[in-house]
Order: sequence, then structure tokens, then C-alpha cells
Amino acid sequence: METLFRRYRNISILVVAILTQLVGLAYQVKTNQEMRLIRVWAATAVSPMVQLFEGIRTSVRDVAGSYIALAGAQAENRRFKEELGKLKLENQYLRSELETAQRAEALQAFQKKSPSKTLAARVIGSAAGVNSRMVFVDRGSSSGVMRGMAVLTPDGIVGKVTDSYPTASTVQLITDPEFAVGVISQKSRVVGTLKGQGRSTCIVDYVQVEQPVEAGEWFYTSGDDRIFPKGLPVGQVSAVREGRTFKEIFVDPAGFATGLDEVLIVVEGVHQQIPSEDATSSSAMQLLPPPPGVSQDAATADAPARMKTDADRLKEKYREMGEAANYKFGEGMSTPDLTRKPAAAPAAPRPAPQKPPAPAP
Repeated sequence: METLFRRYRNISILVVAILTQLVGLAYQVKTNQEMRLIRVWAATAVSPMVQLFEGIRTSVRDVAGSYIALAGAQAENRRFKEELGKLKLENQYLRSELETAQRAEALQAFQKKSPSKTLAARVIGSAAGVNSRMVFVDRGSSSGVMRGMAVLTPDGIVGKVTDSYPTASTVQLITDPEFAVGVISQKSRVVGTLKGQGRSTCIVDYVQVEQPVEAGEWFYTSGDDRIFPKGLPVGQVSAVREGRTFKEIFVDPAGFATGLDEVLIVVEGVHQQIPSEDATSSSAMQLLPPPPGVSQDAATADAPARMKTDADRLKEKYREMGEAANYKFGEGMSTPDLTRKPAAAPAAPRPAPQKPPAPAP
């Protein structure tokens, strides 16, 4: 390097001198905008580097800001999720409390309406076992609960007490395979025995093939077992199959329709009448107001005449013909002569002609 500098020392000194002169001239020379030329050169040379550094700084700032904003959004998202979970839990709790209050209100209303004396209880657990259908309630012998008492809900029967302890009792559900209760159908008054199957449906046994039972028909307790009072709803027939000797009648228990959280234990049972089929249907009928310009009395008086059918007109015609033949339908065995015309009313007697008065003599 030193050898090269020594060899080109004169040229190097000349180049440095020229550059110095150019810098001096640039410092002295001004552009049209009264700006020194050296400043223009310096700005032109430095501007790309400044732009590069500014771009890097802006990118770093944006990335850092985005990361900070994303971290804040994630933290806020986690906070919102926690609040949403708390609100869901509170909503479920309030809904459960509302359903519990509604069930308690339904139990109280049923207790007031039912002639039997009942005791409210809460289900606190279920017994172990694959096919076992046993539950525990929080009422026992200290509350007057005894073995063999019926257990029900406002929708129907659910089981009977099998064991009574001081503070709790076990209840055998009607779906238990070893459960049986006497039942009677609502429509045809067919008597049978309801048995559990270990599933959600029960079967009514000992019903002869010729006895009429239809799907959709209701079964009620018959009171023959001396446990359940007569007239309590049991369930609705879901299917009927013909067998060799007895029918296979499957019933959906009505007592489990709204869950099994609160139940009623029958302390003193009172038999009730089985409701008739007509009593379960509504007899209300909607009547529209009379047309405009027609009074209520006129519409009511004219309604029968306008609503007569052909059968009504024919009946009225035969009644008039029977009255003309002096015959009342439904009385006597003789056949009236409906071809005879009604007898004409007798003519009024004509007045006798008066003689003119005799002339005077």
C-alpha cells in the first residue's frame, strides 16, 4: 500500500487538491435558490441513508405497536371470555332457581287442589345398580313418612316408599322391573296392572285381547293395590300390540314429564273419581259479532231460521203432515196417513135473507 502511494503520490496529491478546490467552490457557489452547492451535494448523498433508517425505525415502531396492541387485545379477549363464562354460570343458576320456584309453586297449587294430604320432598340421590330405579328423598320417619306411601308429582305418580329412615327415605320408581300398580283406562274402564321394565316406558299387563284399548288413551290408578288412591294419572298409551291371550300395552309415565327434583309423598290418600273423556276436552266456542247494521237480538232470533239444514226442513215437513193427520210421531203403533190433505175449515153459515116489510094499507 505504501509502495502504491509512493508511486502515485503526485497524482494522489493532485486529486486531493482538485477535490478540495471543488469543495471550496461548492461551498462558495450558490444555486438559483440561494443555496450553497455543497449543501445540495451533502443532502443528496445523505437522503437515501436517512430514508432507509427512517423506514427501519417506522417498521420497528409499527411492529412493536402491533405487538403491544395484540397483547392487549388478547388480554382483553381473555377477560371477556372469563366474564362470559361467569355470565353463563349465573344465567344457568338463575334459570335453575326459576325452574325450582316454578316447580315449588306447582307443588303448592297441587297440594291445595288435591283432596289427599301430601308432604313435599326433594330428591337427593339415586341408588346404585344397573337396573335399579331407586331414589332417595330428604323426608323420613321424623316427618311422618312410612313404608308403602305413594309418591307422585303434579303430572302423575312416580313410585312408592320402600324404606323410611329418620331423615331420608328410598323411593321405588314405577319404571323399576319389580314395581306393579293397579290401573284403569279412562275411556273404556279397562282394568290392568302397570309394570316397570327398567326403561323409560312401562307396560300394562293382564288386559284381554278383546278389551278395547287405543293409543293415546290415559290410564289412572284403580286403587286396588291399597297404596295409590284411585284417580291419579299414570300415563298415556304410546302403542298397543295384539298378543295371544293378553294385549301388550306400552305406557309413557306422566310423572316424569317435568323432571324428578321435587316430589309429593301421600300421607293420607283420598280416592277420586276418574275424569271422563269429555271433561278433558274444551267445550268453549268462539262466536263472531253480528254483521254491521244487524242488532244482536235480531241476529240471534234469525239465526235458527237461517241455519236450518235439509234434514231440519224435512223433519219440520213431516211434523206438519203428522199434525194434519192428527198423529204424533213416537206415540202409538199405527201408521199415519200422510197422503191425506188437511181437512178444510167448515164454512161459516150464511145469514138468512130478510123479508121486505109489508106495505101499509
